[in-house]
Amino acid sequence: MLHSIIEMLRSIIGAITGENDRKKIRGTVVLMKKNVLDFTDLRSSIIDRVYELLGKGVSLQLVSAVHTDRTNGLQGQVGKPAYLKGWITTITSLTAGESAFKVTFDHDAEIGQPGAFIIRNNHRSEFYLRTLTLEDVPGLGRIHFVCNSWVYPADKYDADRVFFTNQAYLPSDTPGPLRGYRESELVNLRGYGTGELKEWDRVYDYAYYNDLGNPDRDPTSAKYARPVLGGSVKYPYPRRGRTGRPPSETDPNTESRLPLLMSLNIYVPRDERFGHIKKSDFLAYALKALVQFVLPEFETLCDSTPNEFDSFQDVFQLYEGFKVPDGPLLDKIKENIPLEMLKELVRTDEEGLFKFPTPQVIKEDKSAWRTDKEFAREMLAGLNPVVIRRLEEFPPESKLDPEVYGNQNSSITKEHIENHLDGLTINKALEKKRLFILDHHDTLMPYLRKINMTSTKTYASRTVLFLKDGGTLKPLAIELSLPHPDGDKFGAVSKVYTPAEHGVEGSIWQLAKAYAAVNDSGHHQLLSHWLNTHAVIEPFVIATNRQLSVLHPINKLLDPHFRDTMNINALARQILINAGGVVESTVYPSKYAMEMSSIVYKNWVFTEQALPADLINRGMAEKDSDAPHGLRLVLDDYPYAVDGLEIWSAIETWVEDYCSFYYKTDEMVEKDSELQSWWKELREEGHGDKKDEAWWPKMHTVKELMDTCTIIIWVASALHAAVNFGQYPYAGFLPNRPTISRRFMPEEGTPEYEELKSNPEKAFLKTITAQLQTLLGISLIEILSRHSSDEVYLGQRDTPEWTQDATPLKAFEKFGRKLADIEENIIKRNGDEKFKNRVGPVNMPYTLLYPTSKGGLTGKGIPNSVSI
Repeated sequence: MLHSIIEMLRSIIGAITGENDRKKIRGTVVLMKKNVLDFTDLRSSIIDRVYELLGKGVSLQLVSAVHTDRTNGLQGQVGKPAYLKGWITTITSLTAGESAFKVTFDHDAEIGQPGAFIIRNNHRSEFYLRTLTLEDVPGLGRIHFVCNSWVYPADKYDADRVFFTNQAYLPSDTPGPLRGYRESELVNLRGYGTGELKEWDRVYDYAYYNDLGNPDRDPTSAKYARPVLGGSVKYPYPRRGRTGRPPSETDPNTESRLPLLMSLNIYVPRDERFGHIKKSDFLAYALKALVQFVLPEFETLCDSTPNEFDSFQDVFQLYEGFKVPDGPLLDKIKENIPLEMLKELVRTDEEGLFKFPTPQVIKEDKSAWRTDKEFAREMLAGLNPVVIRRLEEFPPESKLDPEVYGNQNSSITKEHIENHLDGLTINKALEKKRLFILDHHDTLMPYLRKINMTSTKTYASRTVLFLKDGGTLKPLAIELSLPHPDGDKFGAVSKVYTPAEHGVEGSIWQLAKAYAAVNDSGHHQLLSHWLNTHAVIEPFVIATNRQLSVLHPINKLLDPHFRDTMNINALARQILINAGGVVESTVYPSKYAMEMSSIVYKNWVFTEQALPADLINRGMAEKDSDAPHGLRLVLDDYPYAVDGLEIWSAIETWVEDYCSFYYKTDEMVEKDSELQSWWKELREEGHGDKKDEAWWPKMHTVKELMDTCTIIIWVASALHAAVNFGQYPYAGFLPNRPTISRRFMPEEGTPEYEELKSNPEKAFLKTITAQLQTLLGISLIEILSRHSSDEVYLGQRDTPEWTQDATPLKAFEKFGRKLADIEENIIKRNGDEKFKNRVGPVNMPYTLLYPTSKGGLTGKGIPNSVSI
């Protein structure tokens, strides 16, 4: 009521003074109040209304793109403040989210064309500013500002919050009155490099991975100490976002850690946080709940029952429903987890049976996963299809230093495999490009002695396969190797296993495949997934925000592919990849997991992340100008590569169309000051341990820019989708993708060997991941395999007006149509029986590179970014 009276008085005064007769520019602001998101912040909401009554509302001032102010350092002329109308009277639904508010500006000839606006939040609490749209600007019509940013109370900031129109400008083309604002905004985002960062800070800065260990948790031992990753020759690593937390008390080189209860409060720039109304925030809470509440109760449950599965039927029971003892587990979960999340995270029926969704790999056939054909197929169309390579020499050779590790070359001989090559000799099979290898020997061997001193008992492995006439692969031999008991310099002690179907030999062969699968699971989670997508992309996110203005066309191109990456990575450091975290508990390298990924990063090459380069490096494709995409696959029915090359080509064409609109010559690339600063900082800071590598593009040509952006988009979208969203469909049934092995291969004459003969299923399950780790592992990967309900997929944007430039908008529409065509192609290929690797014995079509999806656990869909 009082607010209405104030508005009426303003109107009367305006009529008396003639203010109402001046030309007005009417606008609409779309924002989301904090109290929509935070049920506990009603006090701030009430105070905000009081502030409104006292005239302390939300003000906006237009900034001219054409006229400068001599008193303001020749920056754009700033108009008079205008205030949002109806803050008090707009009752925001707790579920609606966004609200629209009117704002009216005086038209000022000295402003002319608005190119930006300044907003001041004089309230007590923050809000999420979505857009500002101006209507009927004299001589210009409609002007739209895309903001998508949290705006905190003005006293939290050292500088005004400025937002620009959605017109892209290269630095040299920026209207003069806006240049100072453009440069100042980047300075604000870089911060000062010191101090602990607070939630309202917008600072993007770099730090080493010095927050994985927690030496203060047990100062008397090194149990929770971990090496600093990054900044050294021994442990190189991509940089992460800086938080500025103080060092731990025990080790000044290790950053102190947040308590588990504070996990979701780990600093990332506020606009990089999960939005509260999106499903990803539910996923964040689910991860926290998993570690905080579910894991301890699973431990209690497993401690009260034998810590083993006795048969595969025991494992199947996880998906059919198993009875949880009355009391602790369900009570604890219900007490601590919101209802919606409870339904998703822990499904129970009326009888109180706990159950997980049935993974696709066992949905149609519960035993097909055990076949050699499916074992091999998943190397081409499974969860980790990025490791298999063509064998180019026999026997396989090691690249480990023989001075340190002795002879690490393979012990697989001609006698092991030549009788299974469909009449070919080994040399002929090599010549015809029909021998392949899944090689997890050199990566693992340097750490194997240390890993086997933990509860893990495993081997380095090599799996050799043959391409049959029908286009499918069959495994020929699996070599399992251990370090020599007398020392590394004496080489490896290896044993070779060959396929068998029956008796104890068949059981031993199943175990050999399990050891190979354990290695592949660890490689997948730590390297293919974490290192090669999550970790390597984060420096690009940071450098882009620090050096490329939101006005820069390359910022507009890349920004959707960075959504939520810093947030999920920060959460991972807090809960998943930290000392004693979920990954160390469920993946075989245990405490050496992240350290191993650092060693592998030594061989990371940015340009080799391009799909064509990767396929060529692995011998899976050869250059052929007459073939689609300029490549001829060695193995035609390679679903990941076939679908991936179509996606890669579509991204490449889109990037070429976009960049060529803004950069007509190579000179424009060289003279783009922001672009050159971005690329220099990315190399020297973001991937600083690689700064002297000769393979970095020089960023002197349009072609280098296009290639770089294509790789970034590919890694953040399609590559991540290919190695992430199949986790539950393939590995939700852990015997198919075990992550840990707990004992060595049974030797003849031992009780374990006798058990293998008499009860092979029990012996198999006692060797791989235990009951507790299975429950924890599949709980985790179920969360990580889900799409949020508001996911934005490749070829989509969260706003159709992301740029004012018509040509890029048309090119983006063309990109979307091409992706729709690719979806149809994937469906056709999956239905074509000649492609035997696309569906396989488990009757599971390959859809991980199908561009779109609905929310949930779908096994398809390519989100724009590494967002989970």
